[in-house]
Amino acid sequence: MFTRFRHRVALAALSLFAAFSVPAGLSLLAAPGGSPSGEKVTLVFDHVLPNVPGKSIKGVLVEYRPGGSSPAHTHPNSAFVYATVLEGAIRSKVNDGPEKVYRVGDNFAEVPGDHHGVSKNDSDTRPARLLAVFVVNTDETNLTTNEKG
Repeated sequence: MFTRFRHRVALAALSLFAAFSVPAGLSLLAAPGGSPSGEKVTLVFDHVLPNVPGKSIKGVLVEYRPGGSSPAHTHPNSAFVYATVLEGAIRSKVNDGPEKVYRVGDNFAEVPGDHHGVSKNDSDTRPARLLAVFVVNTDETNLTTNEKG
């Protein structure tokens, strides 16, 4: 129970930090309404880690319209990703693991080299959002590489 409480406090702090750190108009997708697949990805914070030379922490808000999804993808080889569901439910599959549904407050991690085969809104009627926090090389500008085909 204490772990769940700590998680909720951390989630609230991250959400507040993201809300007050949004660079105006900064988005990782060109289309203002999101991609044709139903996702909108926005960089909400990007800070150099002063005690870890060459590394930064970057927060990415992923918003899915009802039925929306992301293409299968990978992240940079330097990236450790920790994602928390903020709204709705997200269906996810990493590597050869099972598909899982994560709900508000649930989280998962991806380590360098992981393949994210499924990432989508589990609902066809309600939106969903997640906050993905990256610890990544500071000079990394492309946080996601979509799978071809």
